[in-house]
Parts: sequence; C-alpha cells; structure tokens
Amino acid sequence: MSTKKQSFNLNVGTSSILFIFVILTLISFAVLSLVSALTDYRLSNDVANNTTHYYEASGMLEEQISEVDKNLKAVYDTGISRAGYFEQVGNERSFAYPISDLQFLNATIKILYPENEGDPFYEITSWMVVTTGSIEYDDTIHVFH
Repeated sequence: MSTKKQSFNLNVGTSSILFIFVILTLISFAVLSLVSALTDYRLSNDVANNTTHYYEASGMLEEQISEVDKNLKAVYDTGISRAGYFEQVGNERSFAYPISDLQFLNATIKILYPENEGDPFYEITSWMVVTTGSIEYDDTIHVFH
C-alpha cells in the first residue's frame, strides 16, 4: 500500500499577487496619512494666524482703552462735578479694530464716575468679534491638486 501525502502547493504566482496586494494596501494607507497630515497642518496654520490677529487686535483695543482711562482720570482729577464730568466725557465709547478683511473686534465701554478712591472710570459692556461681510465656505472635496 502506498500512502500518498497530500501537500498544499502554493504557487509562486499566488504569493506574488498577495505581496503586491499588501504593498498596494500599505501605499494607500501611507498616502491617506500624508493627505490627512497636510490638511491638519494647513488647518493648524490658519487657526494660529487667526488667533494671532485676534490677540493683536485685542492688544490695540486695550491700548486705546488705556488712553481713554488716562483721559478720564485727568478730567476727574480736575475736581469737576458729576454732571460736568459726564457732559465733558460722555456716557459711552466704542472702539473697533480689524482682525481680517471680514472681521472686526468691537469693544464698548460705559463711562463711570468714581464715587470712592480706586473705583474704575469705565466698565466694558461689550467685547466681541463682528463679521462684516458674507463668508463663502469651501465645501468642495479636492481629489487632485
């Protein structure tokens, strides 16, 4: 009696096809990772630029408000009456500084008359980003650049 051993023959062509499939799969994942990383990098740069412009505008508004504070103190130090103080300086002031082509940082302060030493000369009533134009969102999917 002869016993035949059955063996599983894996042809060279099958292993080559499997190898090519694995390599193509790895290349596909590498390309997807690269595209995702580039998109995240661009988004991070845009966010960093917008944040920088916002804080530049914020700093400029704070400088303007600081100048107003100095002027209010100078008027108050003259010993003027409450009615005369508000007649001279007004009740409210607004400031705006551009962040980008479409956005401004607006601030509004309410002028106060200090009753006691150390009381503030103003109160910030509004501090907000205002969009002045229409924003066109890019909702297309770029497959090829």
